[in-house]
Amino acid sequence: MSTADTNELQSDSARVSPDALRDFVSAVYQTTGASAEDAWVAADAMVQADLWGHQSHGVLRLGWYYARLRSGAMRSHTSVSFPVDAGAVAVMDGGDSIGPVVAKHAALDAIRRAKAHGIGAVSVRNSNHFGTCMYFTRMAALEGCIMLVTTNGGPNMAPWGGLKKMIGTNPWSVAVPAGRHAPLIMDVANSGVARGKIFLAQMKHEEIPPNWAVDASGRPTTDPVEALKGFILPMAGHKGYAIGVIVDVLSGVLSGSGFMDEVHGPYDPVNRSRAGHLLIALDVKAFQPLDEFNARMERYIATLKAVPLADGVDEVFYPGEKEARAHERQIEEGILLPADTLAGLDKVAGEAGVAPVARR
Repeated sequence: MSTADTNELQSDSARVSPDALRDFVSAVYQTTGASAEDAWVAADAMVQADLWGHQSHGVLRLGWYYARLRSGAMRSHTSVSFPVDAGAVAVMDGGDSIGPVVAKHAALDAIRRAKAHGIGAVSVRNSNHFGTCMYFTRMAALEGCIMLVTTNGGPNMAPWGGLKKMIGTNPWSVAVPAGRHAPLIMDVANSGVARGKIFLAQMKHEEIPPNWAVDASGRPTTDPVEALKGFILPMAGHKGYAIGVIVDVLSGVLSGSGFMDEVHGPYDPVNRSRAGHLLIALDVKAFQPLDEFNARMERYIATLKAVPLADGVDEVFYPGEKEARAHERQIEEGILLPADTLAGLDKVAGEAGVAPVARR
């Protein structure tokens, strides 16, 4: 791509108010029969991903979710139940409902159980893709809990040494209260990169690094189109493959939901997802006074940030800090969305019969 083409793409980008974007996405969901409350949760999960700078999991995905709602693959009316309800442990059936809505129900339930028992574990079956894991783990950190979330997804990676997609990028997250700081949060996929980042590169007409994916023949590629036809590579080679398998077992096998190629991702407009999740919350107060823990976390973060800096580095960040800063910046400035993402939103607006989202 020429410099002129790149500049043209950048000039076609626009900033959008987070509130306006949230209202727009919510309106689209409500046209499918979702309640105002559930539509807001779904919208907030997407917009928050954009606010954190994770556009691969933001409103870029609205068209895919909308198609699944229209086909009935994802149900607009929430229907969750508890096949197992045993004190600190539960199994929740999401009833193929909207992914972020199901996951929020599960997160709040795991926190409630942790407050009562010191630990709460909720295994979720028959859910849908829910966006970023950290949207849910952060809820627990703000309530004085540590939370682990795992989820599986449609297959994008081959078993180590194979040439057939069987394992999803299967992300997992841990969030920890951090005293006066924003929560310390890890949110990673077992792949070297989330598939959504390759979609984002395709939409921006950008090449991808050669270690992100291979084509259908197993050869390294920098072309996002060929990467999406091929296989995403696991992080750290066989270690990433092993982590992906474990997350699939914890999320899908344990919950009684789908696993491996039984799971269908948000890019599939017609098939039930059968995604599974696992949410485990630990009430910090069950281990030590929360004030003492927060003070120790503040000392931990200060120690991390006080190390000598490598050449060209201005500051050391703790996990989750960059996202917290991006949130504050984009709340003020608005979210900068690429032209192709904006075009996708306009297309959905036309199909749903709602007003397009206003640009700043």
